[in-house]
Amino acid sequence: MVLDDKNGCSMSKILVTGGAGYIGTHTLISLHEAGYEFIVYDNLCNSSQEALKRVEKIIGEDIEFIKGDTRDKKTLQKLFQNHDIGSVIHFAGLKAVGESVQKPLEYYDNNINGTLVLLEVMKEYNCKKILFSSSATVYGDPHATPITEDFPLNTTNPYGRTKLFIEEILRDLYVSDDEFEIVILRYFNPVGAHESGMIGEDPNGIPNNLMPFISQVAVGKREYLSIFGGDYDTHDGTGVRDYIHVVDLALAHVKALDYINSRAFNIQHSTFNIGTGEGYSVLDIVKAYKKASQKEIPYKIVKRRAGDIAKCFANPNLAKEILGWKATKTIEQMCLDSWRWQSDNPNGYKK
Repeated sequence: MVLDDKNGCSMSKILVTGGAGYIGTHTLISLHEAGYEFIVYDNLCNSSQEALKRVEKIIGEDIEFIKGDTRDKKTLQKLFQNHDIGSVIHFAGLKAVGESVQKPLEYYDNNINGTLVLLEVMKEYNCKKILFSSSATVYGDPHATPITEDFPLNTTNPYGRTKLFIEEILRDLYVSDDEFEIVILRYFNPVGAHESGMIGEDPNGIPNNLMPFISQVAVGKREYLSIFGGDYDTHDGTGVRDYIHVVDLALAHVKALDYINSRAFNIQHSTFNIGTGEGYSVLDIVKAYKKASQKEIPYKIVKRRAGDIAKCFANPNLAKEILGWKATKTIEQMCLDSWRWQSDNPNGYKK
């Protein structure tokens, strides 16, 4: 690997698919701070080029952006021909659980077929380092908590199955070609925003996730929050999840990339839970957000959603042991940063 004398990072660039999205944009900042160079590839179906412009202001540099779909093999081949791509961070994919139930074929095509085309092009151009954005949904309804990486895998919706199938594809790829260096990060529930308030989560239409929905209630865009189920076996009857600040999550990608590029890399330790290890209920989050925003958060408890589970939170010890990564931001910081973003940008990236 050719090294930069200044900081020891590879001179080749990182291709960041889906880099204009919520997690992608925050990760770009962390990559820049760590001295990595990157190219963003995104079809903008659920993201905004305005977000990249704001990242450029934060980091003080222009970002090389190519608009394209991971299923577009010719565009990907041209990209690899014209650039020295040493590794890939693969964020690109459709991500709404409910929508995946309504449009399973679209999710399988976009997420799985898109990954297959990307991997084919990577192999064609001898790029064999990939960091994959997976999800805690691959654990389905866990038999216990906290969840460790060796728990049985069993998803409850098409979105989760695309993540699980891609994990299996990556494992099969390694068996066929052990030159591949693969890290899989299983995210729990990313929330929050950059401390500048310039970038944050901006979902299309009605938010699918709790925090952006609460944010829109607090800012007056929505009348009330619907809480799906108040009779779970938890301390207050509402579902418990592991919420992680998106900036902590972004730093996990830098640590994982460092690990892939290190002599310590071991394929036997290449799948990591990325969470805090703490579980908070929906009502816990409502209370914390009310304090952060000084706004009332009206809510109604309605019937459970199909596929929802009572508790899901991580044991993140393996990431700490192998990657040297640990979440540091509190639920209060998550809510404060989320509120700063939403109150400064009530319509997201739309003017």
